[in-house]
Amino acid sequence: MVDTDGKERLSDAEARELLAFAHVLADAAGTVIRPLFRSAGAIDNKRVADFDPVTAADRDAEAAMRALIADRYPGHAVYGEEHGAEWGERFTWVLDPIDGTRSFIGGFPTWGTLIGLAEYQRPVLGIMDQPITGERFTGGPSGAFLGDRRLKVRPCANLEDAVLYSTTPDMFEPEVDMPAFRRVEERVKLRRFGGDCYAYCMMAHGLVDLIVEAKMQPYDIHALIPIVEAAGGIVTNWEGEPAWQAGRILAAGDRRVHEAALRALNG
Repeated sequence: MVDTDGKERLSDAEARELLAFAHVLADAAGTVIRPLFRSAGAIDNKRVADFDPVTAADRDAEAAMRALIADRYPGHAVYGEEHGAEWGERFTWVLDPIDGTRSFIGGFPTWGTLIGLAEYQRPVLGIMDQPITGERFTGGPSGAFLGDRRLKVRPCANLEDAVLYSTTPDMFEPEVDMPAFRRVEERVKLRRFGGDCYAYCMMAHGLVDLIVEAKMQPYDIHALIPIVEAAGGIVTNWEGEPAWQAGRILAAGDRRVHEAALRALNG
């Protein structure tokens, strides 16, 4: 299929084929990760200034997925967290082998393997796999699903009725981001920290209304955008623009509460 700009666009047949392959990638990552969960493996720090943990499970799971991509689709690029980030001309696999490594090393199952497919850097397909609980969330042109169950966001018109999640307050710059976040959180019904990728999947499930985050990388969000949007939600940056470049993220299940949150953030 060719668009009006002369670029090829993802066809339904391609979407089915590539989503099936994404399931193969998720299976391979899970095979690597499961034996290492709640084990006494080494934990390295990727940064000097603060703690950004990485484990053998992160590195080895991404390596396993990269090997499969190179074998099956050698013309596709890979934008990963652990082994290099490169955008392709058309298709790029955007990989975060363990989104929520801090939860992983603490033994909590609130983490997941993120597998996104971007077309011209825009997310089109996504999987969030939790290989310990056996839950697998998918999103794409055919809809959003948990296994075979179709997912749908719930209505929420007002901030005062909203359940808000954010991974950690540490992601907000104290002088700029935090005051904006406070303007939202002080009005919502319930605010919780933690959840990482799980919060976006629970939004698609109809249990979370708002997610406000910052300092996000493409591999943190690309796989989740198709899941939330295919369930009827919206994911943008804090300016209301498309979120595929990551940064400061605002996700909502209902466009009305998204608009209210945008106004509060930019108060």
